[in-house]
Amino acid sequence: MKIAFTSSGTTWESIIDPRFGRTEYIVMYDEESQELSVVDNSSVKNEAHGAGTATSQRIFELQPDVLITGNGPGDNASAALKHIKMKILVNAHDLTLRQAYEQYKNGELKEQ
Repeated sequence: MKIAFTSSGTTWESIIDPRFGRTEYIVMYDEESQELSVVDNSSVKNEAHGAGTATSQRIFELQPDVLITGNGPGDNASAALKHIKMKILVNAHDLTLRQAYEQYKNGELKEQ
């Protein structure tokens, strides 16, 4: 199972970025290998429009089984993400990646 997090940093102790489209990093966790990998998504920060779609494209390329984020993707990004068979879990506000992962494992995050 591969899990993507929107993140403000690059480690388990980083805080979930509540913004989907303008998240600075996408952190991937592969449960099988137990490895974290980081995708720098900061190039979308200065986009006037289309940041959510650009981030959706990155998520599509990464092919996670689960996405954990704060507020969730907006309408355009959600439409783009429907082509991927993955769960989108939201409301992981003010949590570290580790805390969000634990809540995911315990079924405590809301599915979008």
